[in-house]
Amino acid sequence: MSLLTDERWNELLRTRVTDPGAIKRAYTHRRRRELVSDKGTLFLVAADHPARGALGVGDDPMAMADRRSLIERLLVALENPAVDGLLGTPDVVEELLLLDALHDKVVIGSMNRGGLAGADWEIDDRFTGYDAKSLVDFRLDGGKMLLRLVDSDPGTVPTLQACAQAVSELAAHELMAMVEPLPYDRDTTGKLVLQKDAESLARAVAVASGIGVTSAHTWLKIPAPEDSAVLNATTLPVVVLGGVPSADPAADLASWGRALRHQAVRGLVVGRTLLYPPDGDVGAAVEAAAKILEAAK
Repeated sequence: MSLLTDERWNELLRTRVTDPGAIKRAYTHRRRRELVSDKGTLFLVAADHPARGALGVGDDPMAMADRRSLIERLLVALENPAVDGLLGTPDVVEELLLLDALHDKVVIGSMNRGGLAGADWEIDDRFTGYDAKSLVDFRLDGGKMLLRLVDSDPGTVPTLQACAQAVSELAAHELMAMVEPLPYDRDTTGKLVLQKDAESLARAVAVASGIGVTSAHTWLKIPAPEDSAVLNATTLPVVVLGGVPSADPAADLASWGRALRHQAVRGLVVGRTLLYPPDGDVGAAVEAAAKILEAAK
């Protein structure tokens, strides 16, 4: 049975038009919980890709453009009790709030989405989503920021500075700052390419660990590294990101499992890989990831 019936979907659309104040009430009345599970782990589903114009999954460049499909997939994922919560932009968070799907869940707000995918200014990733004050006012549990490091692109500098400021502001309110440091370079065509070697990833981890006036509330979100030297570069809590889905879900799971065995790694934050699995079974994909996390911790 569909978790997002025509009746629920139509009511969501109606509320958007006739009762925008319902969103503020939903923020206020959301039942909150502790940040990490009893095991000290954190498993979030991520849905902040569309706000950066990144809509594609696999061969479908418009996969995430269908909002009803995205929300229904998120409802399926959040229904699994092993999923601690959501990482999302204000629009997605508020849609799920209006559907009563975020009670007793961790909610991390996505902060900078201005580096639109494929844009000339992509690395100058302005803060266009939540800010620290709104995260406090809306009673969310933390903020996430993307920090792509490209030595040859001056857009890295304002993004680095803005992330440092956000880390400081979130820490002042004792909220988690989830920093996603990703080292990139440009190929001969100018396309950005993620650098997955240990030296580049460890350098990115070291840079992100040191931004802001304190690291007391900073967590890092990084790709599952092949080399433990990357994870040995910090004492901060780390969550493994899903990244671009591969054609081999089993290989993705195995990669996450290896990383999860490291003491610094506390969980998973995965979006497209679980929400748009090759076989279309979101529930099974989420359950498989949950079992990998449970086995590792």
